[in-house]
Amino acid sequence: MTLHSFHIPVMGIAFTIDTPLKVAPFGIDSSISLVDDILLEKMRKMYCERFEIPYHEISENMHDFRARRIKSYLDLIKEQVEKKFEQIKDITHGMSEGLQQYLDMLPNSSSLKKRFKAWELGAYDVNSLKHLIDTNLSMGNIEVNIMTKLDRENYRKKVPLGHTYNDAHAALRGFAKSNLNSSVVFSAGMNPRLYGYLEEFEDFFPDEKGFLKKKITLKVSDYRSALIQGKFLAKKGLWVSEYRVESGLNCGGHAFATEGHLLGPILAQFRDRKQTLVAETHSILVRALSQKNRNAPQSPLQVKISAQGGVGTAEEHQFLLEHYKLDSVGWGTPFLLVPEVTTVDDLTMAKLSKAKENDLYLSNISPLGVPFNSLKGNTKDLEKMARITKGRPGSPCPKKYVALNKEFTNEGICTASRQYQHLKLKELDNLGLPAPKRQEAFEKIVEKSCACVGLGTAALLKYGLDTKKEGKGVSVCPGPNMAYFSKIVGLREMTGHIYGVSNLIERFDRPNMFIKELGIYIDYLKIKIEETRGSTTPRQLAYLTTFTNNLYEGISYYQTLLKTFGKAFLDNSQMVRVLDGSKTVLDKLSGEIHGLKTINAK
Repeated sequence: MTLHSFHIPVMGIAFTIDTPLKVAPFGIDSSISLVDDILLEKMRKMYCERFEIPYHEISENMHDFRARRIKSYLDLIKEQVEKKFEQIKDITHGMSEGLQQYLDMLPNSSSLKKRFKAWELGAYDVNSLKHLIDTNLSMGNIEVNIMTKLDRENYRKKVPLGHTYNDAHAALRGFAKSNLNSSVVFSAGMNPRLYGYLEEFEDFFPDEKGFLKKKITLKVSDYRSALIQGKFLAKKGLWVSEYRVESGLNCGGHAFATEGHLLGPILAQFRDRKQTLVAETHSILVRALSQKNRNAPQSPLQVKISAQGGVGTAEEHQFLLEHYKLDSVGWGTPFLLVPEVTTVDDLTMAKLSKAKENDLYLSNISPLGVPFNSLKGNTKDLEKMARITKGRPGSPCPKKYVALNKEFTNEGICTASRQYQHLKLKELDNLGLPAPKRQEAFEKIVEKSCACVGLGTAALLKYGLDTKKEGKGVSVCPGPNMAYFSKIVGLREMTGHIYGVSNLIERFDRPNMFIKELGIYIDYLKIKIEETRGSTTPRQLAYLTTFTNNLYEGISYYQTLLKTFGKAFLDNSQMVRVLDGSKTVLDKLSGEIHGLKTINAK
């Protein structure tokens, strides 16, 4: 039972590492990153001390330590969330402050909130109230997030341990063996071997009543990807309970750009073809489960469609829910300014609160080679620049979660590491390039920044934990939406903003989320065009043409949308003008692409 229409997606490695402990007792869903088991173990030790629970270290010398650390941390969080939830529900001495906060944060449209107001007016006795609480209040889901690409091979004394001990596989095993009854969110694309590993765990299969103890959520960028992955898993007897659509570029963290497909048209396709998606995957699922002699549900199991990336107002939130029939809307970046919810060190939070559009940029600093939303002047980048200035570029790489490159070694190393950059620069020196070309190549090598440490250090700083191994540099990955939020606020205030009770945005020039995304995609297209000048391949030209055509279709979609639902948008006339202007810009870019084709043909 979901009482809220929003969820808090995973942010970085540390920023939501204990968010469920803070919000799940109030019925709000959130997600923990399972990248860094070292950090999770430190957090478990800290919370065991805080809650006066015996702590037994799980060291790296123990068998399957990564999965065991993850399981132990998740079990601890679940146990403490349940305790806090029971305290909230306890009305032995009257309505607690926690219960009052729980109710205050529900949307005003909530029938449960209205029933409690009726009780306050004397319509219920205490026993009726207790029954109302026990049957209607629910905890938020404690979700986990696994980046499928971070599936590093692990070794013991130089001997490979086998793929089930890869990082993502071990993280999945830790979740699967935990006591959680919730969802694993797979992000960053499809990993067939990891998906196949799900079959090893009973909790991912439906019981005789169709109940799933562990559910699968896929973070996807378009309908086609959802259908392909949903069918792939259904063939294994595995059901996708939620498809979480994320804007390709108007989001935090890594940005997986679509080929110019915009969020609005993508969501419309999910809305219009959801029944097809459900029916096709259900028929495959039933066949697969029958072949495995497992319980096969006669009717399709529940499927949720949610979306996230750039939403910032109650108006946008409500439109997404109503027009696209979404089950939930993700609010990430704004919560980086809510200390009650996210784990952000004070210095980084202060920088975020002051950030404007020019301070937020789509960078190439990620060792994964994927565009990464970042904040200028973050302390990890300052640390990186200091090393370059000293003539020692690259990170010491203490954790190695992104040690995936095998260009120079049998075991993977990270492209942000000192080892890799030393070898790459040595190779560069042997090429004998002209000074300008060498400098360009040099900058591309040294711009990579340590993400697996930088995105986790905020929690260590926030809680005063040891940073000797990691250092004090913090990477942060807000979406472009950060520019329009400048107040450090409480959970109550942010939920009030989401549901339209109040407004935390002081600026009057914030563009609608669809318009913002369109602008980001046009800027991205400009960059891609510049990258191809001088040596354009037919494949690059085809990509640019497809990208442009999809943007044209997106603009046309929004123009039609505004004609039909214009009253739903407060800045309707401004949106019309921006769409017209964007089409003019796109016409110019299309001409440039045609010019590249002509040069290429000659």
